Amino acid sequence: MSVPRVLFYVQHLLGIGHLARASRIVRALVDDGFAVTLVTGGMPVDGFPGPGIDHIALPAIAVGDGGFSALVDENGAVIDEAFKAARRDELLAAYHALRPDIVIVEAFPFGRRQVRFELLPLIEAIEASTPRPLLLTSLRDILQERAKPGRDEETIDLVRRHFDRVLVHGDPAFVRLEDTFPLADAIAGRVVYTGLVGGPAAEPAAERYDVVVSAGGGAVGAGLVEAALQAVQELDSARRWLVITGPNMPQADFSRLSGACPANVDLVRFRTDFRNLLAAARLSVSQAGYNTVCDVLQAGCGAVLVPFASGGESEQTARAERLERLGRAVVLREDTLSRETMADAISRALSAETEKNVPVLQLDGANRTAKILRDLLKQRATT
Repeated sequence: MSVPRVLFYVQHLLGIGHLARASRIVRALVDDGFAVTLVTGGMPVDGFPGPGIDHIALPAIAVGDGGFSALVDENGAVIDEAFKAARRDELLAAYHALRPDIVIVEAFPFGRRQVRFELLPLIEAIEASTPRPLLLTSLRDILQERAKPGRDEETIDLVRRHFDRVLVHGDPAFVRLEDTFPLADAIAGRVVYTGLVGGPAAEPAAERYDVVVSAGGGAVGAGLVEAALQAVQELDSARRWLVITGPNMPQADFSRLSGACPANVDLVRFRTDFRNLLAAARLSVSQAGYNTVCDVLQAGCGAVLVPFASGGESEQTARAERLERLGRAVVLREDTLSRETMADAISRALSAETEKNVPVLQLDGANRTAKILRDLLKQRATT
């Protein structure tokens, strides 16, 4: 049997969570014997997609200051129709050259409508191909609530007409698709849960910190980091702290915070051994993004979660509140952040520390995704 070929498309626009999760899945597929090409469209991020992964980088785009509806290039200029056409043509050329057996599109059509200028032509090319590859969408477990009417119905129509499966990277015992997508019953026969996409259990780092504070990509984490640095002064000075700002924190914020670090705190932009550090820590303080939460659960350390909720974002709040109900986290709302509230949340989390190394949810979603793809190809071969 020939090696199955997979084209995996992911577009990150603000943080690095989508890219990190896709990279974990691709790594598992490659290790399982798939030939995978990861196509990305966001700004470059050091360390991703990782060594040994075939990678095509489309001309990079990100969100502008005007929000998710305004897309800009790597120089901050709003992209025009010629830019969009060039990206579309590059994506289609990659598809035709690779001739994949499976195409996986991250988020679309449940999200990433901003790049439908290239994804709808890709879907048209898939439907015109003989043989036609399987088309799957790859979703995190909790979706952002939609405010505009008709969007969910449009999503259902696209799934029914074009997508063979909807891969939900979550544990249905924790949250189900219908909890955040009200029309999920209409596509129930195509939904497959993979479990959460956590990494393999990490060895505890030799360099040990009691508290590890992280701000994800860092583009929107300055408030969390600043409150944590202030809270250090209210707590036991014998504890060692590591504060990871994220690679995208503006330099002005990083410089200002660096000058405010107490002696028992190390402040850095990025650590490649983040998961090892969590495995050795008593407590993680972070936002409630998908990948960070997976890492915290895998490590088994205590958690203070400050979900990102600006601009109507609801996904992280929903995840954090569910974990708090399970007794796996203390939640601190973003709009209540202060020296005092952060110190109180950390004190409560440390006193209620859960037993380490006991993940309560399915965390092997990357390897389970590989098995699901194998099964789908076998089904196709016998029909």
